[in-house]
Amino acid sequence: MLFNSADFAIFLPVVFLLYWFATGRNLRVQNALLLISSYFFYACWDWRFLFLLLFSTLLDYFTGLRMCDSRNKAARKFWFLLSVIINLGFLGVFKYYNFFAASFAEAMAQLGVQVNPRTLDVILPVGISFYTFHGLSYVIDIYKERIKAERNFIDYAVFVSFFPLLVAGPIERATHLLPQIKRQRVFDYGKAVDGLRQILWGLFKKIVIADNCAEYVNLIFNGPSAQPGSTLLLGAVLFAFQIYGDFSGYSDIAIGTARLFGIELLRNFAYPYFSRDIAEFWRRWHISLSTWFRDYLYIPLGGSRGSNWMKVRNTFIIFVVSGFWHGANWTFIVWGALNAVYFLPLLLTKRNRANLETVAQGKALPTPRELANMALTFTLTVLAWIFFRAEDMGHAITYLGGIFQSSLFSPPSLAATGHIPKITLTVLSGLIILFTGVEWAGRERKHALERLGLGWRPVVRQAMYYAVIFSIFWMAGDDQQFIYFQF
Repeated sequence: MLFNSADFAIFLPVVFLLYWFATGRNLRVQNALLLISSYFFYACWDWRFLFLLLFSTLLDYFTGLRMCDSRNKAARKFWFLLSVIINLGFLGVFKYYNFFAASFAEAMAQLGVQVNPRTLDVILPVGISFYTFHGLSYVIDIYKERIKAERNFIDYAVFVSFFPLLVAGPIERATHLLPQIKRQRVFDYGKAVDGLRQILWGLFKKIVIADNCAEYVNLIFNGPSAQPGSTLLLGAVLFAFQIYGDFSGYSDIAIGTARLFGIELLRNFAYPYFSRDIAEFWRRWHISLSTWFRDYLYIPLGGSRGSNWMKVRNTFIIFVVSGFWHGANWTFIVWGALNAVYFLPLLLTKRNRANLETVAQGKALPTPRELANMALTFTLTVLAWIFFRAEDMGHAITYLGGIFQSSLFSPPSLAATGHIPKITLTVLSGLIILFTGVEWAGRERKHALERLGLGWRPVVRQAMYYAVIFSIFWMAGDDQQFIYFQF
């Protein structure tokens, strides 16, 4: 069930009305309803994988209890390792087995040995990377004695499978979400309206910006050898907007939806393309994943303490693992390593925390230096995104090589694609400029529409909302699945 589908447009109001008006505001009944709704939501993808989700939930629930009830460190460690190994084992089998098998066969072929490993013909369970990391953070926090195990199974199951975040995050922490699940929730009209505004902006990002960019991106990336350098650069820039509109749009819809039920999810994006360096970019992009790796991998490895060698090692580990988390392909690993190369000069010169405040805070425009730094950071990010989007390393290298040729300075042309999307490039460019302007105006807020228009006359503000709704229906691109569902 997609957030941008008619099914979800029916599902959400039904659950919302039952939650607030048919449960008697009873917390236990509300949580039971959320759990049933979440399992139904997940089963709409493929009901068979519901058993995998339930098994993962039961595993972490019971191992958490065993850790808390164990009287010695050895027993606690046993239950902890059991949970971690099984969780990562399932993730490895479904997501990475075929990659390692193929890589092993290729490596042996280089040595002159032919190996034909058996591969698995299975589809990747949607959301497995996200709910696995929910569970891992929970058992790690129990093992480190940061939290106590949750003894109410329904409350814990809602934490793992709450439908707004189930299939593509944000990646929640038990310390943040579980207390909200266990606390009595009261309907707040102001928060609910703000949630609807964030949902509306998320739908605009996904349907108008991301899906229309995707039509051009697919055309350009599918035949890079026939395109001039300027067109390839255009495709890379449009992919940057596609993936941002797609994933941050999903996060906006998820966070806004949760707010309708009186629950606040972790922020996942903070206007990353306005970053002045790569370190700031990674503090603002996919925040829930970046902080997860920081807290559960980077800091335990030593973080930025110790020698320069340790700093370099830890930086490459966290970025490469982050890349590998996204998919079983060498392109993701290279994408992660490239971002590590971008990041290291800032870390080694101790400038990685130079830009902690929002750019041009309290001002209408950035300074020329800030603008130049944002342009450089965006350019580096766009080049790295090519590896993220490419089908394999050969595709990425061909694409990059095609950009850096004399035709880079010629006007972009889509004639070689043999197809022109229904939204012209001029119209799409105008939409992206408008979108960027709205995001810039709201960059100090949690989402771009949080305060926009609140001081206007009601009729003008409502006209703006209707204009956004109209654009969603009128300028909708081809129906595209959310990119991060594949991870």
